[in-house]
Order: sequence, then structure tokens, then C-alpha cells
Amino acid sequence: MKHICIIFDLDGTLVDSERLCNQAFIDLLPFITDSVENLIRRYRGRKLAPILADIEMRYGEKLPIDFEATYRQRVDELFQFYLQPISGVPEMLKTLEYPFCVASSGPMVKIRKALTVTNMLHYFGDRLFSSYDIGSWKPEPGLFLHAANQMGFLPENCVVIEDSDVGIEAARSAGIYALKYSSEEEVEEKSNVFSNMKLLSKLLDNIYINKTSAFITS
Repeated sequence: MKHICIIFDLDGTLVDSERLCNQAFIDLLPFITDSVENLIRRYRGRKLAPILADIEMRYGEKLPIDFEATYRQRVDELFQFYLQPISGVPEMLKTLEYPFCVASSGPMVKIRKALTVTNMLHYFGDRLFSSYDIGSWKPEPGLFLHAANQMGFLPENCVVIEDSDVGIEAARSAGIYALKYSSEEEVEEKSNVFSNMKLLSKLLDNIYINKTSAFITS
């Protein structure tokens, strides 16, 4: 197995959950007038508490004290019936030749639920890391540093796979190279952005070769 560690984000990277997570807001809060697409653009990769505070501020509505629990229950229901892997992810994980894990801003129960209903939990085992377990959320670097440490790797020997700008910022703050997954093919003009999960292994091989060459010549 090749000696770099791949740290995957979950929502929007491994599972197509961003739409469902934001649809839950629309389902539960009739005063929201934004489309799902606008909510995704505004809240992708963000921690739930600031999202709820932003909703209250923007709409001038006070959320019920138990709204977080209600929201998570609705997300759980949507996941159970509608959650799917990002296209190409199961095939990619099946053949990936690098050690890998998940590092997500969501709570552990949500991480396990998402991977279970999409039949991908067996690829990861217990190599799951949550911001809620360490008290550090993206764009802070703490989660990725924790994942790297638990996996037994230095940050410079890891690669983060993310779909959000806050996740990319967190990786960079941790000193970890990051690849950004996007479903928009035109952004592939950027060297660290890709839109096809089936091409990820080739991208990682190039990074591995470059890192190995730098080590040999240093």
C-alpha cells in the first residue's frame, strides 16, 4: 500500500447529501424562500450552529429551542430513503491503493448513517473522525490534523479530498495538500480541482510520485 494517507470529507464528497441536508430546512421552515441550490451555495461545508444563526438573522425568525434535534431527525429520514453515493465513489474506493479515512464536520451518528445507507461503511471500518469528538470545525485545521495523527501520518504525507471552500481552507491551514471535487466540469482548468471520482486514483498517483521524487532528491 502506498505511503500517503487520503482524508475524505463526507457530505458532497463521498455522498450526495448537500441537497438533502438543505431540503430539510425547506421542509421544516415554511418561511424560507431560497431554493435548495441557493442554500447549498451559502452553507456548503459549514457548521450547523452558524447556519441556524444565519437563518434566524436573514429571515427575522426565532427557531424553536429543539429545532436542531428536529432538523437532524428530518435529515435522517431523507438519508434513509434518498441518499446516494457520489457517482463513481464506490468503484473508486474498491480499488484505492492508499490508506484512507473520513473526516467530517458532522456528528459521528450522521457519518455512520450516511455510509451505512450507501453501503460504504465497510470500506472505512472505524477510520471515521468527527469534529464533534474533538471540538474543532472547518475552516479550523484541527479535524484534519487529528485524522492524520490518528492514521499515523504527518500532514505533509496526507491528501484531503473536499468539495467545499471551507474544507480546502482547513486543509491548507493544516499544511495538507487538498484536491477539490466539483460536479462542474469546466473548473478542471484548475490543477487541484476534478469532477470525475473515477479519475481520483490517477491524480493521487501523480501526487505520490511527486512527493516520492521530492523525498529522494532532498
